[in-house]
Amino acid sequence: MHEMAIAEALIEQVLELARQNNAEKVCEVEVSLGVMRLVVPEALEVAFAALAEGTIVQGATLAQVEKPITARCRQCSVEYQPPPGDLQCPQCHQADYVIVDGDEIILKSLVCDTEKGATQQ
Repeated sequence: MHEMAIAEALIEQVLELARQNNAEKVCEVEVSLGVMRLVVPEALEVAFAALAEGTIVQGATLAQVEKPITARCRQCSVEYQPPPGDLQCPQCHQADYVIVDGDEIILKSLVCDTEKGATQQ
């Protein structure tokens, strides 16, 4: 279950950002997940909640945004979102591509409580 390792890295990043911004409580975490990473959303949520326990992240909402695959054809430069299992270019029908999106995991934002009130980062 690679979701546990992903959640662990995510919690570390969140705690570091919260510390840098004097957050007292993390309320929401938004993460962008490329579909090529094959993350099971429910498993990530369970791992995130388990690892957040006992920290200022405990109870935070984990918002997961799925990013589809985007490929760019090396032959004709068209960008397209291929259906699963078929990376062939819809314009020139070549299977010579580079993946430009959908293979990432990005921490997009945090909503935290500070002594000054809620803040978004």
